[in-house]
Amino acid sequence: MIDSVEADKLSKLEVFFALATEWDEFWSYVGKKKQQRWTWYVIERRSGRILAWRNGRRKDEVLQQLIDEVADLPIVVCHTDDWAAYSKNLPPHWRHVIGKNNTWKIERKNLNFRTHLKRLQRKTICFSKSEQIHDNVIGLYIETYYFKHGIYSEAVLKSTG
Repeated sequence: MIDSVEADKLSKLEVFFALATEWDEFWSYVGKKKQQRWTWYVIERRSGRILAWRNGRRKDEVLQQLIDEVADLPIVVCHTDDWAAYSKNLPPHWRHVIGKNNTWKIERKNLNFRTHLKRLQRKTICFSKSEQIHDNVIGLYIETYYFKHGIYSEAVLKSTG
């Protein structure tokens, strides 16, 4: 039971929530290998949960759309690889840490994508013929396994306990 002194202290308590994130992109193709399609996404570092994702070209505009999608989240640090678009486009109030040793979790998730979705494998006869179908397949996979059921994120939370 909370007494009046504790209740007063709790009413003045401020809680700050901050996110450390990992950002990456992986390519696949639609129709032929010259028609590359990139999936950009950002995960919360501790849990491995996908916060947002976007499909498109490997252009600054697509990265900016992803940034806009998570702009309201309390992100304090972004771990990325050394691709110049991140340094150029990430907001200055987010601390940007560059290096593959800080993006192992999202790189592992890239492998999960390629393992579970045959059309993302580099040498396969299974591929998408339209960008819309391609984007929908990736979207359904993310929605089902990372948002709706949290299967691959929950395993990470249990192991880091």
